[in-house]
Amino acid sequence: MVQIRDMKAADVEAVSKIEKESFSMPWSAEDFLEMVEADYAFYYVAESEGKIVGCCGIRNMAGEGEITNVVVSAEYRNQKIGYQMMKHMLSQAEKIGISACTLEVRTSNRPAIRLYESLGFRAEGIRPGFYERPREDALIMWKR
Repeated sequence: MVQIRDMKAADVEAVSKIEKESFSMPWSAEDFLEMVEADYAFYYVAESEGKIVGCCGIRNMAGEGEITNVVVSAEYRNQKIGYQMMKHMLSQAEKIGISACTLEVRTSNRPAIRLYESLGFRAEGIRPGFYERPREDALIMWKR
């Protein structure tokens, strides 16, 4: 059973480890700690049997949500944890008045794109060469 809860300072090391294992340009523990402490940011973790297995986060930018991180540990993927985290985060965002949400995703990341589309996100543009290591375009998606 997976529990979705607010991220705490004590979680940032585990979350940054998952990021490092998952992405070529991961956020550091310090990056996550800054978001945990920011009053405009809302970060959540997925926890299974006391172990952090994923995280997602959103920043409230003048009533619009900028989703900055969505990651699930490799061994826990394909169990709908990303979907559960996103549903929770979007529900919480709505409660605080965030009316629309945006995110960027590598154009080659089909599993993530399918997840976001299943939650009502739609592609609205491309940021050419946005990602490095390897260089790749970003698909800009919105849920309005």
